[in-house]
Amino acid sequence: MTSPSPAPLRDAGAFVILGAAGGIGSAIARALAADGAALVLAGRTAARVAAVATETGGEPHAVDAADFGAVEALLTGARERRGRVAGVVNAVGSILLKPAHLTSEAELAETLRLNVQTAFAAVRAAGRVMTDGGSVLLFASSAATVGLPNHEAIAAAKGAVSGLVRSAAATYAGRRLRVNALAPGLVDTPLAARITGNPKSLEVSVGMHPLGRIGRVADVVAPVRWLLDPAADWITGQVLPLDGGMAAIRR
Repeated sequence: MTSPSPAPLRDAGAFVILGAAGGIGSAIARALAADGAALVLAGRTAARVAAVATETGGEPHAVDAADFGAVEALLTGARERRGRVAGVVNAVGSILLKPAHLTSEAELAETLRLNVQTAFAAVRAAGRVMTDGGSVLLFASSAATVGLPNHEAIAAAKGAVSGLVRSAAATYAGRRLRVNALAPGLVDTPLAARITGNPKSLEVSVGMHPLGRIGRVADVVAPVRWLLDPAADWITGQVLPLDGGMAAIRR
């Protein structure tokens, strides 16, 4: 997938990345920085966000992405300092692999907080602050599309994100605020280390992806860059599979 250019991100406004210190969030920050984008980077751990900011030239902010007020204040400040918020990426998430009968109430609540509440906070803040349009990008999962054992909590959470994308896209289309999501399979990041670090688990995971491998961070960055680009302004309400064919085909 290639960028639809020619509109450079450096001229679009500020791009806010929630979860900017994670494996995917930091890779997105580096890619956008290479495009000359003005970055506002947020994460729960100040030191980790500051390290990414030093590398990319972004503004570091310690923010709980599930805190509605804090996320709205982050976007409001970005607009005041940069003139406009052109895009928001919520790269916050989690992985919980347990059957429902072994999942505690606290584990479910935390899964929903990290995946649904952060996504809703991003959409809510964008709806309040990005009154002149732009792009909101969330992360769903192929686990919400195809039935996978032991994925009940994360499938429920990511299914909610997919529904949020479609409803919010309809709500805000009139102001040209686009809302989309990527739905990856397993991606090789620190978040997935418990799976990728276990040879048997990794073998099973690879076998679930028809293209014969799990995802790389670079596989995610390219479509993120594409969907944030102002040249992609006719795309909204989409949950784009990014899973090596796992949710769509069998071999």
